[in-house]
This record gives sequence, C-alpha cells and structure tokens, in this order.
Amino acid sequence: MSLIHKIALTLIKGVGAITAKNLLESFGTAEAVFAAKHNHLIAIEGIGVITASHILDTNALKSAAEQLRFLQKYKIKVLFYTDAEYPQRLKNCFDAPVLLYYKGTADLNHARIVSIVGTRKATPYGLALCNQLAETLQGYGVLIVSGLAYGIDVAAHKESLRYHIPTVGVLGHGLDRLYPAVHREIAQQMLKNGGLLTEFPPGTVPDKENFPKRNRIIAGIADVVLVVEAASKGGALITAEIASSYNRDVFAFPGRTTDEYSMGCNFLIKTNRAALINHAKDLAYYMGWELVHDPVEARQMTIPMGLSIPETCIVTLLGSSVSLRIDELGIKANIQQSKLAFYLLNLEMKGIIISLPGKVYQLV
Repeated sequence: MSLIHKIALTLIKGVGAITAKNLLESFGTAEAVFAAKHNHLIAIEGIGVITASHILDTNALKSAAEQLRFLQKYKIKVLFYTDAEYPQRLKNCFDAPVLLYYKGTADLNHARIVSIVGTRKATPYGLALCNQLAETLQGYGVLIVSGLAYGIDVAAHKESLRYHIPTVGVLGHGLDRLYPAVHREIAQQMLKNGGLLTEFPPGTVPDKENFPKRNRIIAGIADVVLVVEAASKGGALITAEIASSYNRDVFAFPGRTTDEYSMGCNFLIKTNRAALINHAKDLAYYMGWELVHDPVEARQMTIPMGLSIPETCIVTLLGSSVSLRIDELGIKANIQQSKLAFYLLNLEMKGIIISLPGKVYQLV
C-alpha cells in the first residue's frame, strides 16, 4: 500500500481507528478506499454521506503528502497496523490506532514491556519507588513505557536511563514538538536507548483530549501496567481501567490511607482492579519472569575532594539527573546565574562535568 494513502486514511475527518479498519477490511487497501465510489462507501458500517464526501475529496491525500516530506526529513518511522514492526500487543486491542509515528531505537515488540504510570505531583515516596523499580527490573530485560509527563512518568524514564533500561515515551501530540518542553533533554537521551511514540501526526498540539487517547496506547502496548502513585482521580486510574479492559495485568503500590497521592492506588487495590505489590521483585514474581542477566550497578557518584559548597551542590544535583539546563541548575542550587557560570566553568576545567549544546550540563 502507498504510504501516502496509509497516512491519508488517518487524516479523514470523521474516520477513527475502528472505522478505518472497517474500510480496509471492505476494500483491501488504503488506495482502494480512496478510489471507491460513493455508493460503495456509504454501504460500509459507520460511513454516512458526509464522511463519504470527506473520503472522496483530496484534502487528506494532500495533507499526507506534505506530512510524508516532514517524516522523511526527520527520519520518523510510520508504523501501519499491518506492519511487522507495529507493536503486536497493541494491535490486539480493538481500538488500536491504525498508524503510529515512531522515532527511536527500542523494539516495540520487546519480550517484556512494563508501563509505569502515576501522578504528576510525585512525592519522595513515589520517586523512591521509581528508583527501586528500575534498579530491580534492569536484570529482567524489560522495556519501560510511560507518558513523559511531569511526576511519576518522567521519573520512570529518568531512572530507566540511569540503569540503562530502554524506555519509550508515548506522547499526546505530534513529533514536531515536545510537551512539556522542560523534558526535551530527557527525550533526547531516550532516542538513544528507547524512543518516542505517538498516534498523532506532525502539527498536532497537546490538546487536553489527546491524553486519554494516549493512555490507551500506554495500556495496550505492555504486558503489565504498574501504578506507582495516584490521586483519587486522574489519568493513571484511567490507564489502569483501560489496561483491565485489555486483559492486561495491573499492579499498584499501596500507601498510607491519609496520603492524597496513594488514594488512587489504594482504591484500585481495594476494588480488585489492581494487585498489591510491595517491591519490584513482587512484579517479577507474579509475572513469572526470571533474571536474564545480572543487574549492573548504576554508576556510584563520588564527590571529588576540594570542591566548594556551591560546586558540591552542583555535582550532587547533576548526579541525580541525566542532565540539567543552566537555568534549572541555578534554581535548584539557589545560585545566581553570574556566579553559577563561574562554578560551572571551574568544574569543566577540572574534568568533572561537560557542557552540551543549549547550555546543558552533565557529569563526565
């Protein structure tokens, strides 16, 4: 099938994933859909007169041709649901996207995939659990998926990178932008060991209604969905509910009954929507996973001798992150920008840190 026609099929106004699959089942190929006659189109379930007219005009094909040029320029993969590289776990979900846009190195049909979700307002308890998960699961040969949002999502990605676990972020917008923008450096790191995935074409902005759609991909692409922290309402609970509807295993960490961001997890456990785990090893046990290699120690950060207090603070902050921009360092270290530049230069000259494009710094 022509790639332009495949892309165009997803751009037709009024045609969603289920209707697109009905069209393909009826006509065989995307080209045949666009070549079909009006009376044949309206005979298909879900296709009315207005939708048939949208299929027959050329707007979708023109838009697809423009998008294809962008995709080829930035080496973005287009995964159609009949392609071997399309995530097969997701394909088995009735409302799986017909087409996905992907950039990265990870195999989306990895042997073991864990989706980690949670609140955008992660507490130290939740962040510690993310660290424990990555440290423990690294030996089990997993791929970790999340949504690259604030809080638990980005913590899951950061800890995966820290322990050299491939990690994929599922986005609620096109691959021509990144939201939130503050996670751009993390996203760049993920492209080297993981990737970025979306069903939304370039030009799609991160509208609120896109994120529930994004959640079904997070749920469907994995073997298991793990809720780390969640309030009584929010996207994490929606993802857990979708995962259950897909017959995925769902687990949750419990918390104190008075903790706002454990109420969602406790509710899932209480209502038998998720199984309780106390440690990442419980997850491996319940899934029947054996170690595939010995866990590798994350690089232990040693603070060099002879550093000033501000320099020690900077090194400590960089040791707990993949990288940080100069403005983030200034805020977190509470150091004026004029003085911060001096300390950063000094640490560079000592060979302790390196400067990356965009005034981003990381440990050597």
